[in-house]
Amino acid sequence: MLKKELRLNYIHHRNELSSETISNYSLEIANRVLELPVWTFEFYHLFLSISEKNEIETAFIMSILQGKDKNIVLPKVLDDTSLIHYLLTDNTVLRKNKWNIPEPVDGLEVPPLKLDVVFIPLLAFDRRGYRVGYGKGFYDKFLKECREDVIKIGLSLFKPVDKISDIQKHDIPMDFCVTPEKIYIF
Repeated sequence: MLKKELRLNYIHHRNELSSETISNYSLEIANRVLELPVWTFEFYHLFLSISEKNEIETAFIMSILQGKDKNIVLPKVLDDTSLIHYLLTDNTVLRKNKWNIPEPVDGLEVPPLKLDVVFIPLLAFDRRGYRVGYGKGFYDKFLKECREDVIKIGLSLFKPVDKISDIQKHDIPMDFCVTPEKIYIF
């Protein structure tokens, strides 16, 4: 299936989910994240959910990271083309941007090369580890700035499709994708 078709289908599927279902699935995903072999690292990049778009609630994963005393790094959109990354501290102020993404106003910048683990938002993914997002390319650009060995973990409310048919050279596959039912390893 083409990315454009998947994007439309999965936005529709997500919009059909109740807030209670999303919350339950998000908690199941967070519990599965605990099974991943990623807990010896220091810097974890986590996206914050757009509740208006019925995205997975990442607050559960944030609580796990805080409980394990990990450094949490949050993205902020710069000039509609790229991301900057700030360390989450007790003083971090969050505001929603024009897409309703909660993001840090400012703070201590963390360079992408310092990141060990990146949790990645997505709408759909395939059995090879490729993903479909909203189509702006923020995460593909960002992941190219990270170390080659950064661990890329997608978070999905749904099972994979067999194959995304229009994968491009710039598309970067994930290492894992966590769903409510299962962890997929690529």
